[in-house]
Amino acid sequence: MPDEKTEKITIPFLQAKKEKNEKIVAITAYDFPIAKIVDESGIDLILVGDSLGMVVLGYENTIPVTMEDMIHHTKPVVRASKRALVVGDMPYFSFHLSNKESVFNASRFLKEAGASAVKVEGASKKRLKLIESLVEAEIPVMGHVGLTPQSIYHFGKFKVRGKEVEEAKKIIQGALSLEKAGVFSVVLECIPMELAGIITERLKIPTIGIGAGPYCDGQILVFHDLVGFSNGYLPKFVKIYADINELISRAIKEYINDVKKEKFPDSDHSYHMKSKKIKELINGG
Repeated sequence: MPDEKTEKITIPFLQAKKEKNEKIVAITAYDFPIAKIVDESGIDLILVGDSLGMVVLGYENTIPVTMEDMIHHTKPVVRASKRALVVGDMPYFSFHLSNKESVFNASRFLKEAGASAVKVEGASKKRLKLIESLVEAEIPVMGHVGLTPQSIYHFGKFKVRGKEVEEAKKIIQGALSLEKAGVFSVVLECIPMELAGIITERLKIPTIGIGAGPYCDGQILVFHDLVGFSNGYLPKFVKIYADINELISRAIKEYINDVKKEKFPDSDHSYHMKSKKIKELINGG
């Protein structure tokens, strides 16, 4: 069993947390400095989410995110993470191809980026077969049901899923099918807390909630949302723990003001020559 503060988190460690009824804490990260901070803070799991498309790359949704985007951002997160388990999010149309191509794309997260697992959205029959193939290829998989952002054009908008009985039953069955297919955990996104509680009780593997209430085995939030570094709409489930936007904005404005008023750079923030060399330079120049 890893030491809580230093040793590398493993999938068996997360499973043991569920069995001991200890909460798993996860967060997203997309670059080296942020991953280093959250890793050293004691996070169990870092998801390099395709949410980077919206919070880092400026897209309206996650659809445009490519495999190259994901590999590029996963590499520095892995380099920064000495303790946390790093999971790479398979972007839209990276796993909708042939089985061979999809498995190859997933393998890139492990071989090229150094992640320990991948996340795959959905629980359709075709998706379940792919997950079985990934597991057979010894690629650990995190599942994802409820609101699946890559299905935004099908759903029409981001909204809570599973409020009606029939849809709730499908989400439960999807989670159970994912467990049977071999995933090591399941993300439950934007579903009623009562539904998440039922799923968590029925699954032997951990559930990680985002907008799914307190009954999940663990929780995940987007880093930029958590620290107030996002622009625009934030869903109800987000709790803001800091206001980085305001802090950075204030710092930039102070910098602009100092430069304009010639307060920066001053002597203390500049390099100097010895007076003898200055005279030599002036006289002999």
